[in-house]
Amino acid sequence: MSKNIREKAKLLKKQIPAIFLAMKRRDTPLLAKIFALITIVYALSPIDFVPDFIPILGYLDDIIILPFLVTITIKLIPDSILNECQKETENIWQDGKPNKWYYAIPIIIFWMLIIGLIIYKVVKSIS
Repeated sequence: MSKNIREKAKLLKKQIPAIFLAMKRRDTPLLAKIFALITIVYALSPIDFVPDFIPILGYLDDIIILPFLVTITIKLIPDSILNECQKETENIWQDGKPNKWYYAIPIIIFWMLIIGLIIYKVVKSIS
């Protein structure tokens, strides 16, 4: 049973490159783009909602949270757009990772802003 769930979760994760491409298209609905952005940021983020080192609960994001986000996003993207994006993914993704390193820049900037904000608040509270 749990192996079957993990396999389904892995299949859903393979949709992430197509979601990324759909997010960049003009004809993708706004709500789908918002969920696509959330899904991509969460999938590529080095920080999980539930850290992996926590026994059992640490893998919730891998088998529940991320597949849930992917499923919602896929349902919001029109089938014709999703099908076109799935065909294009072979060019930019390999083994679940972007072929080009600069796709990670938005995630790095996001986390740098978060860390900078935390440091700013800590320094401000000390002063």
